[in-house]
Amino acid sequence: MKHFTLSSLFKPVISLFRRYHITIFIVFVVAGLGYAVFSFTNLLGEASTDTTYTSPISAGTIDQATLDRITALHTSDGAAPALATPPGRINPFSE
Repeated sequence: MKHFTLSSLFKPVISLFRRYHITIFIVFVVAGLGYAVFSFTNLLGEASTDTTYTSPISAGTIDQATLDRITALHTSDGAAPALATPPGRINPFSE
């Protein structure tokens, strides 16, 4: 009858791990990163189902002076206003 010791049972596993330890490490790291990316993608892809949420921030009001300043801004499809440099200075970016 042959007696099996703990070290003799794990000897093939230890030699396999000793030979391929870097490969096993890389496989576990890549698998972990893949799982993290997959989980994060699923988390971002889920739609929010909470329709009862109300924001704690009140909308507030805008006074008339601020509203006038907003309407005085030019639109992006219009021409930009000319740049005015201080007297005695030149614009180094213009030709």
